[in-house]
Amino acid sequence: APAAPAAPKPFFGSFGVDTPGMDTSVAPGDDFYRYVNGKWADSTEIPPDRSAFGMFTRLNEDATKQTRDLLEAAAKSDAPAGSEDRKLGDFYSSFMDEAAIEAKGATPLKPELDRINAVANRKALAALLGTTLRSDVDPLNTGKATTDRLLGLWVAEDLNDPSRYAAYLLQGGLGLPDRDFYLKDTPRFKEVREKYQQHIAAQLKNAGIPDAEAKARAIFGLEMKIAQIHWSAQDTQDVEKVNNPWKQTDFAKKAPGMDWAAYFASAGLASQKDFIVWQPSAITGIAKLVGSEPLQTWKDYLAFHAIMHGTPYLSKAFVDAGFDFSGKTLSGTQQLSDRWKRGVNFTNFAMGEAVGKRYVEKHFPPAAKAEADQMVKNILAALGRHIDALEWMSPETKARAKEKLGTVQVGIGHPDTWRDYSALEIVKGDAFGNAERAELFETKRNLAKLGKPVDRKEWFMTSQEVNALNSPQQNSIIFPAAILQPPFFDPNADPAVNYGGIGSVIGHEIVHSFDDVGAQFDAKGKLANWWTPKDLEQFKAAGKALAAQFNAYKPLPDMNVNGELTLGENIADVAGVSIAHDAYVMSLGDKPAPTLDGFTGEQRFFMGYAQVWRTKFREPMLRRLLVTDGHSPGMFRAATVRNLDAWYPAFNVKAGQGLYLTPEQRVKVW
Repeated sequence: APAAPAAPKPFFGSFGVDTPGMDTSVAPGDDFYRYVNGKWADSTEIPPDRSAFGMFTRLNEDATKQTRDLLEAAAKSDAPAGSEDRKLGDFYSSFMDEAAIEAKGATPLKPELDRINAVANRKALAALLGTTLRSDVDPLNTGKATTDRLLGLWVAEDLNDPSRYAAYLLQGGLGLPDRDFYLKDTPRFKEVREKYQQHIAAQLKNAGIPDAEAKARAIFGLEMKIAQIHWSAQDTQDVEKVNNPWKQTDFAKKAPGMDWAAYFASAGLASQKDFIVWQPSAITGIAKLVGSEPLQTWKDYLAFHAIMHGTPYLSKAFVDAGFDFSGKTLSGTQQLSDRWKRGVNFTNFAMGEAVGKRYVEKHFPPAAKAEADQMVKNILAALGRHIDALEWMSPETKARAKEKLGTVQVGIGHPDTWRDYSALEIVKGDAFGNAERAELFETKRNLAKLGKPVDRKEWFMTSQEVNALNSPQQNSIIFPAAILQPPFFDPNADPAVNYGGIGSVIGHEIVHSFDDVGAQFDAKGKLANWWTPKDLEQFKAAGKALAAQFNAYKPLPDMNVNGELTLGENIADVAGVSIAHDAYVMSLGDKPAPTLDGFTGEQRFFMGYAQVWRTKFREPMLRRLLVTDGHSPGMFRAATVRNLDAWYPAFNVKAGQGLYLTPEQRVKVW
């Protein structure tokens, strides 16, 4: 008889953890991240085209290679004109035709630069600024709250009435990542500011614009004034502060200086009566600058920002200058990524769901979806039990929390319906124009939502993206196909490792519906308080304690983690891993977990959790993220296990060890 086929092996080791990557000379109670990942950290080099590297990055590399194969097949398929395959193939191959792009030089910029040069007065300036508005921000779903365009547009459920869409306007206008890059006087930020001005001048010269150095100083001076009126990243996350309904008729009175009628007309918003202004004082300040700063400075500013947007699709001189600043200076990246990688990323940006449809067909088996679905059900049930067991929460608030938990929507792998790209024009050989049209297509798609019924099933990530998401207004969680792979999720690995990995990610996203931001939305996605005053006070006290814990972490000698900026993610981590752990225990029934390679089930669960947070940073990128990112660096996310009682006996953690917290010090949220 033929031999039975061998059982599939886990991606890592014999049970799903990379044990050779551990550093068992370190006590788990002193540095759990190092214990699980120390030898991996010692032996892993950040690739030269990366500013950071970890498990997310490695999976992203795999997904990028898989997507490249799909796009190259589309380019060779001779698909019918107007079909998605033809558009995907033409977009990708047009970007890959470096010789044709080089031959055009700065020519693709000319139409926009001519429009800017033609601006003769403030009304024309406002109208031109309106043409630059794009739907390029999403502060609640994806966390993207910055744009270098003067303002950012977000079309999403109304904070006050989730049955309808609202048009949100957000502050923008900065070429550097955050206002702190302009306003803080550390040596690092001073160096970045100096190099940024050199970068502005270099790109103006590449475009053939005279007096580049003087114009660069004026452009930077204008951005400095914009930075001085910007809200902080922390205030931008405060959903009570940002909920500012304005009528279109309010703008002239509340934000004078800009011809708002001209702006909204050219932005496609002339008939939109209602807005929500995210940072009102910043919008007021920006409008004042539009009316007061020299017209020529605004024209030079717009010319530079047009160059910034077009840089990836222009000739080598632009690309190299862009990488020298954005890659090397801002992020510490040593080498420009291969052109095909950039081509994949830009095609994903332009037609992400068309790519995702093909990715799912090839790389997401139904069995993976079924297993992930079951894990989600178990983790939702575990959170329900956690809520029931909370001693400090009143029955009234518990009932509201359970009601909200019951309305959580879950998306696994891909959306139910795919986006329609039939109206997007892609022209072979026009890489620059294709990118412009794709961005405008996405903006028009969002503008078209206004006044129509809300689509509660919309996805805000592509299936080939290695990430996950919570939408507080939909009360939904999304897990793209590409993250449902090892080491996050491995169908051949030990269940303890899967619950520690993808289970904790699932728990994390569910808990975002109940973190410091999500807890302010009710079961229908409305910004509304459903807490008793005493319960809310207890919840905020736990958040304050967690923020203090993370404020104490110092990734660099002169920089701490910002516990307030990262609070929502840290709440989601500590509660997410806690409910994933309970779901794992429940999944065992009454059976004990086996010991594998000397590790208990409890140990394997926590090791699976710490393993997914393997991360290495180049210092410039780490500094940038500590200022701008709502997530703590991975090594500190792994350390949140110190708040779980179950971690202590699993690794015999004792008082006096580096991560030890007394039972009273352990922060428990949900």
